[in-house]
Amino acid sequence: MAIAELKPNRANIEFYEDRVDLAAAFRWAVKLNWHEGVANHFSLAVNEDGTRFLMNPNQRHFARIKASDMILLDSNNPPAADDPDAPDPTAWGLHGSIHRHCKHARCVLHVHSVYATVLASLADSTLPPIDQNTATFFDRYIIDNNYGGLAFEEEGERCASMLSDPKKKVLIMGNHGVLVMGDSVADAFNRLYYFERSAETYIKALQTGQPLRVLSDDIARKTADELEGYPGQSDSHFNELKAILDDEKSDYKN
Repeated sequence: MAIAELKPNRANIEFYEDRVDLAAAFRWAVKLNWHEGVANHFSLAVNEDGTRFLMNPNQRHFARIKASDMILLDSNNPPAADDPDAPDPTAWGLHGSIHRHCKHARCVLHVHSVYATVLASLADSTLPPIDQNTATFFDRYIIDNNYGGLAFEEEGERCASMLSDPKKKVLIMGNHGVLVMGDSVADAFNRLYYFERSAETYIKALQTGQPLRVLSDDIARKTADELEGYPGQSDSHFNELKAILDDEKSDYKN
């Protein structure tokens, strides 16, 4: 009798719950149309100083990524190019640099989602506080105006150098896309979700050609502070997303 294959679980795979959360984030990125071919990467630090991290494997579509597929990397130990588990070179350049230098960047999500990328393509990529969602990000993002090509080591190090302020967890990558950081997968995913919605609201408001109703700095700052301290929203949001995947009998946990 053949021995039944063990399914991945907390007992037989390292950092299993972290892997499950990342896999869920990939699957939902597809549902929300944030994916782009086999490009873009999510990573999650798994040790105290943030240097060891999980990330999606090279050239794998987000829709197929499972918990057991995640690769475990050390930002201080570059993988050999011929290693079968070597990450995409741009993923290593960007995420490796961030996890090497930014201890506060526990989870890093980088996408070329449509509206965030449109915003990043404008000569002025400022996101004005025109509603409650856009106010969430008041004084909480950085705009990179110096795109230097694909995010190999040098470009990754340059981007990481911009992320020293733990308060500013969104990098609007001019001519490129967006990068969002968080304390957990749930925290980062929730932030990315609301940033993309905010960018969509702003771009569509611009398309009307009408004057914008921009909040004062004081009200925008107050709103951002209130939302940042809103209890449990990120975890509740992400737990519901995982529950939907479970209801759909998704194999993301495998």
